[in-house]
Amino acid sequence: MTLTTRFDAILFDFDGVLLESEFAGNRQIAEYLTGIGHPTTPEQSMANFMGLAGGDFLAAIERWIGRAIPDDFHDARAVEDKRAIEEGLEEVLGAIAFVRSMPPELPRAIASSSTTRWIGAHLDHLGIRDAFEGRIFSGREHVANGKPAPDIYLHAAQAIGADIRRCVILEDSPVGVTGAVASGAHVIGLCAGRHCALDHADRLRALGVTEIAHDFDEVARLIA
Repeated sequence: MTLTTRFDAILFDFDGVLLESEFAGNRQIAEYLTGIGHPTTPEQSMANFMGLAGGDFLAAIERWIGRAIPDDFHDARAVEDKRAIEEGLEEVLGAIAFVRSMPPELPRAIASSSTTRWIGAHLDHLGIRDAFEGRIFSGREHVANGKPAPDIYLHAAQAIGADIRRCVILEDSPVGVTGAVASGAHVIGLCAGRHCALDHADRLRALGVTEIAHDFDEVARLIA
């Protein structure tokens, strides 16, 4: 089935929207922090760190543990990232079929906090790189201010020639939703990933999201 939409373009966050990396990554963070004497559950990790990147991510961890991050944290993360890039991670259920249902002429882009290397490697694993080739944008590489600033979404819309006010954004994290809402686009809070707790939709609504989807079939209905 070919997707139909009233919007001029679709902008995707990546981790937790197309890829089940939020669950895997936060489980690893929780295991590491627990192992160094700061008991942390995956749910607590997701509540406190999900969607953050760079200095904001590191600062949030330091606030949580009340001290500087041990040097070997970065090594542990690098090992996990290397494994994930080499082996791949699963899709958020229904993501691949949704992407493949988009008509070729519909403008779309990925606007993520992750690096383009990370995004590209996982798009290859998922087999959908061709759907986004040349339209992969990173908050670390393409703008000065990453999420929760709206800059990466504004940049992505401009790059694909779309009016941000005529775009729909699929976002899953509170940090990402904050930037997406501020951009002026129509935002759908996606609660389809394994990292989304029972109260996740309420957290997104509290940040200004008016529409929530729990799977990609619901996304398709909301944007039709």
